[in-house]
Amino acid sequence: MKRDAGTDVSVDGADVWHERLGWAFGLIASDPAERAAALVRLADAERNTQEALERYNRAWRRRYSLGRQAAHRNYLKALRCSLPGGLLDRPAGPGISTWPGLPYVLCFLEWEARYPQEWTRYAKSWGTKERLIRDMAAAHHDETVRSKLVELVETVVQRPYRCKDREYVRVARAVDGEDLRGRLERVACSDNPWARRHAGYVLWLLDRPELPNTRHVWRTWLDRSRWASPPR
Repeated sequence: MKRDAGTDVSVDGADVWHERLGWAFGLIASDPAERAAALVRLADAERNTQEALERYNRAWRRRYSLGRQAAHRNYLKALRCSLPGGLLDRPAGPGISTWPGLPYVLCFLEWEARYPQEWTRYAKSWGTKERLIRDMAAAHHDETVRSKLVELVETVVQRPYRCKDREYVRVARAVDGEDLRGRLERVACSDNPWARRHAGYVLWLLDRPELPNTRHVWRTWLDRSRWASPPR
């Protein structure tokens, strides 16, 4: 693994990332068998990571510096082959837009959005989800990535609220445009009460970029719109 001396962030190329985490795209496959195979790979990676951590802890207790360093390197190597562990070493803010690990960030977020029960069972990490969404919202992306983020916002507003979903308002503001608004307007006219409510709220905030996305603002909008109680 190579590192950027200025940021201390991994600068491995796309080929190295694919070798470590290429299997992860199976997690968002429409074929259940392909997803099941990817989940097996993830379970193996998590088991290897846990075993490497236990070896590192044993080396630490023995106070043997050389063995401790080697065990720590092995643990980091195992961690980079799992999710979300492989995404923890990343640049913040705009730097993420050119990071070779970006496709795997999108994969992780799409997995949570499309298959939330599997994500919760095998890789639940609300803090990682929150930080990744904020990183994506802080960067300027090419059209391919921007389109994927628009799809994610559309998916999230249509489902029951999940922890940290409110962070997607940041993404909506970052990729605001006719395509996103068109999708949200269609959802706001759907037969799903929650989807109508959520999409309408996001559209309302897009027209008011100065407003923070707080619980107070949400409740105020609900009262004015005569909607039901907000999510927990």
